[in-house]
Amino acid sequence: MTYTQPTPMSEDSITAMLLAAGACVKGRSGRSAHYGSPRDFSFEVKAVFPNKLALQITARQYNYRDPWEASGRVNDLIDATLLFDGNYSQLPKGYSYFQDTDTEENLDSDQLKELIQAIAAINPKLFTLQSLTGDL
Repeated sequence: MTYTQPTPMSEDSITAMLLAAGACVKGRSGRSAHYGSPRDFSFEVKAVFPNKLALQITARQYNYRDPWEASGRVNDLIDATLLFDGNYSQLPKGYSYFQDTDTEENLDSDQLKELIQAIAAINPKLFTLQSLTGDL
């Protein structure tokens, strides 16, 4: 039995994933880099996709690994919040994420990649259609 740990994520690695998906991205580090920043997160990245959907990604706390596993502090899991038209939103029916909630917690790097691909590919008219049918 082999167990592989999730790929560590950083502000730079998440920014690169989002830029590759065509999003406009802005990030900020937590208290470790800027004394006046809030203490409750390691970093935060916000992205707006061409389809006007936005994703707010927050890494709450660093994990510490033994030196042979990774160097120093890493983030294995992140939280993501979806915004549509400036408001918190769910995804339309048929997607694996954001069903009956506007926040996904404890996503690893593979789940985040899948989520980014899904959000980048959504046609925003689907939100209007499902709100008219009462599904959203």
